[in-house]
Amino acid sequence: MPPTDALAGLAPLSPRLDHETIAAGLATLAATADHRVRVHAGPPARCQCQHHRSTYTRGEIDVFPAGISDEWHQSDVSSGLIVQLTPALVRRAAGDLGLDPDRAELPPRHQFRDPQIEHIAWALEAERVAGSPCGPVFAETLGLALAVRLLGPLAAPPPRRPRGLTAQQLRRVTDYIEDNLDRDLSLAAIADIAGISASHLKTLFRRSLGQPVHTYVIHRRVERARALLLRGRMPASEVALAAGFSHQSHMTRCMRRVLGVTPSTLTRAPSD
Repeated sequence: MPPTDALAGLAPLSPRLDHETIAAGLATLAATADHRVRVHAGPPARCQCQHHRSTYTRGEIDVFPAGISDEWHQSDVSSGLIVQLTPALVRRAAGDLGLDPDRAELPPRHQFRDPQIEHIAWALEAERVAGSPCGPVFAETLGLALAVRLLGPLAAPPPRRPRGLTAQQLRRVTDYIEDNLDRDLSLAAIADIAGISASHLKTLFRRSLGQPVHTYVIHRRVERARALLLRGRMPASEVALAAGFSHQSHMTRCMRRVLGVTPSTLTRAPSD
């Protein structure tokens, strides 16, 4: 998808920004001449690439070098902030690091965390939203800092985070939650699915997805309710029960908190 936003006063070495939304279903990434850094910016989103399943949470990062294309299956809508870096900017960063610009390459990396990269990306976005008051030099400086972070010794994968759920446990737990959203879900029952104690589940689940179990369940129920409401085949009271809420007002409160809208607002909105 071509970038729709660029920093005002774009300089040749300045990064470019784009907000990307990937719909559920088959997702494709076309090769481009620029390097791309994607910071996941929305609710948790599940995806599958070949035989590997994963769930992205806010702040997790992907790096797609120039010329790289990709294809995967998206189970949930995914939104992210894309920072595009020109090869010229990356070559300049390589020279600043004392590397051979002709040999410096950005390796592809997926679903990792780096607070400095995330901070730079959001600083670029804040500058764009403010109308670029600091000018193109500021944007270029941030772009160079991002390229240096990706190329330099500090760009190596960060130390392994404390252990969370295994990939198999996480898949079993999230599948169980998804299959039973319309029922009463207890921490003990979910822990049994993972084969661990409830207290252990609370800790490992948060390490894996960055949020407590109950928050994840509420978000999934809100997303199911949203999908059912947009189909327009069921009254809101039935949608609430089908999504696992105790009653319609409970659904309304949760939807307002998670999405910032009410069910009636959704049903009144014109279809895209």
